[in-house]
Amino acid sequence: MFFSIFTTVIVLSLSTSLSYSTDLFLYGGCTQQRYNPNSPYESNLNSLLSSLINSATFSSYNNFTVVGSSPNDVVYGLYQCRGDLAMQDCASCVSRAVSRAGDLCPEACGGAVQLDGCFVKYDNATFLGVEDKTVVLRKCGPSVGYDPNSMGVRDAVLSGLAGSGGYFRVGGSGVLKGVAQCTGDLSFAECQDCVAEAIRRLRSDCAAAGYGDMFLAKCYARYSTGGAHAYSKAHGKSGNEGEKTFAIIIGLLAGVAILIIFLAFLRRICEGQGK
Repeated sequence: MFFSIFTTVIVLSLSTSLSYSTDLFLYGGCTQQRYNPNSPYESNLNSLLSSLINSATFSSYNNFTVVGSSPNDVVYGLYQCRGDLAMQDCASCVSRAVSRAGDLCPEACGGAVQLDGCFVKYDNATFLGVEDKTVVLRKCGPSVGYDPNSMGVRDAVLSGLAGSGGYFRVGGSGVLKGVAQCTGDLSFAECQDCVAEAIRRLRSDCAAAGYGDMFLAKCYARYSTGGAHAYSKAHGKSGNEGEKTFAIIIGLLAGVAILIIFLAFLRRICEGQGK
C-alpha cells in the first residue's frame, strides 16, 4: 500500500509540474438578475451550456442564442478557447469553465468565467457582436526595475501584437513572450481597437513589471519574461504527451526503487529476529 500511494504521489506531482494549467481560474462574475428554478429560462440556459461544451470539441470559438416562447426566456452565450489549444484541451477547458460558472453563479441569469485556456459567457441580455473594453482583470508582476533595453524589447513585442492580424496573436523576443486575443464575435476592426486598448493599458499600468495581464471584456493582452507566469503554450499546440509519458516512467522507476529499499529493510528485520 505504501508503494502504491508513494508512486501515485510521484506521478501526479511530476505530471502536474510538466502539464499546462489551461484550467487555471483567472476571474469570474455574475449578473444580479436571477431566474426561477425549473423555469423555461433555466431549461434554455442548460441547453445553451450543453451546446457550448459540445461545440468546443470541434471549434475553438462559437456563440449560440436559444429562444423561447417569451422574450424573457432568451439566453445568449459564447465560448472562446486560446488559439493554440488542441480541440481536446479546448473541450476540456470549456467544460471546466461551464462547471465553474455553475458553482459561481447559481440561478444567476448571466455569468462569465475566464480560465487560462478559455472564456465562457452567457446572459439574458444580448452582448454578441458588441465591443466592450471594460477592464475586468488587471495584474502586474513585481517591478524588475527600469531598464531601457528590456522595456524596449517589451514594447517591441507588444507593438508586434498590436500590428498582427487575426484574433489570436503571439510574439516574443528571447525570454519575453506575449499573447493577445479577441472573442470571435467582434469584427476585425473592433478586435484591433480592443487589443490596442489592452496594450496601451499594459504599457501604462505595468510599466516596469516582469509580467502583465490586461483582460478587457472582449479581449486581452499579456506578456511575461518567464518563470512561473510564463505562457508555456504560446508557441505551440498541446503536444506534451511525450513529457507526460516521461514523467510517468520516472515516477514508476522511483516507486520501484523505493519498493526494493523497503523490501531489503524488511528482510534485514526478519533476519535479525531469526538469530
